[in-house]
Amino acid sequence: MRARQMSLRTEETYLRWMERFLGFAAREDAGGPCGTAARRFVEDLATRHRLSPSTRNQAAAAISFLLREVVGCPEDPQLPRARGRNRLPTVLSPEECRRIMAELTGRNHLVVSLLYGSGLRLAEALHLRVKDVSFDPYRLTVRDGKGGKDRETLLPERAANALRRQIERVARIHETDLEQGHGWARLPSALDRKSPGCGYELAWQLVFPSKTLSQDPATGRAGRWHIHPSVIQRAVKDAVRRSGVAQHVSCHTFRHSFASHALRMGLDVRLVQELMGHKDLKTTEIYLHVVDRAGYGIRSPLDRLLDD
Repeated sequence: MRARQMSLRTEETYLRWMERFLGFAAREDAGGPCGTAARRFVEDLATRHRLSPSTRNQAAAAISFLLREVVGCPEDPQLPRARGRNRLPTVLSPEECRRIMAELTGRNHLVVSLLYGSGLRLAEALHLRVKDVSFDPYRLTVRDGKGGKDRETLLPERAANALRRQIERVARIHETDLEQGHGWARLPSALDRKSPGCGYELAWQLVFPSKTLSQDPATGRAGRWHIHPSVIQRAVKDAVRRSGVAQHVSCHTFRHSFASHALRMGLDVRLVQELMGHKDLKTTEIYLHVVDRAGYGIRSPLDRLLDD
C-alpha cells in the first residue's frame, strides 16, 4: 500500500478490514480466502451486522486488495457491491448553524468555522498545514483531498484572526519541539526522499497539532500529528445538544450547509463544485434539491389555494 502511495487513513482502514476478514475465515472455516470466505464475509456484514452500503463496499475493496495484491488469488473473487441509498443531505439553516457554533469555543469553534465557511471535510481541515493558509488574498489550499486532488477554497474573513492566533500558537509549540530535538512533520513521500529537512520547517507543521508527540510509522521520526477527529466530533455533538437543534448533525453537515447556502446566495453551481472539490457536477447539483425553494418565489399549491 505504501509503494502505491495510498494515504495513511486508507492503509489503517484496509488493515482493519483485512484482520477482521481473516479472523472470520479462520472461525467459519469458509473454504479459504480464495474460496467462498470473502463472499460470505461481505454477505455477513449485510445480513447479520446490517452495515451501511458504503461501509460494506469499503470492506469489499479492502478484501479485494488483499486477495488480488497480497495473496495472489488466481481467480477473481467477484465480491458483491452494495447499492448506495439516494438520500438528500441534511442541511442546516443559517440560524441553526449560528446556534450550534455559539456553543463552541477556541480551537473547536475555529475548525467548525472552516467546515461551514470553506466547505472543508473534517479530514481536510485537520490536515491543513501552515503553508496552506493565505491571508493575502484570503484562501485555503487543500492538498491531497478526496481522490488525491488539490484545490483552493475560501478562507472566511471572520475566521482569519482566529486562524492567525492558532498559527502563532503552532509556531511557539514548534520552537519548543525543535529545542527538544523533535519538531518533524510528516512529508509527502517524494519530498521526504528529496528534502527530508523540510519536515522541520514551520511551513510544513499542521495547523491543528495534537498535544502529544508521536512516532511516524513510516520513518520512525518523532513529531506532532493532528488532533484526533473524534475530539471535534464530540464537541459538535455536545454543541448540538446544548443548542436545542432537533436534527441529526455531524461535522459533515456543515460542509453540506456550505454548499446549499452558497447556491442560495447565487454562486454558480460550477464554482461551488470547484470549491467543494467534487469530481462530478451531479454531486454538486444534489444541493439544488435542498435549497429553500421559498427563497426563489416558489410557493406550495396549498398556499395559493388558501389565498384564493
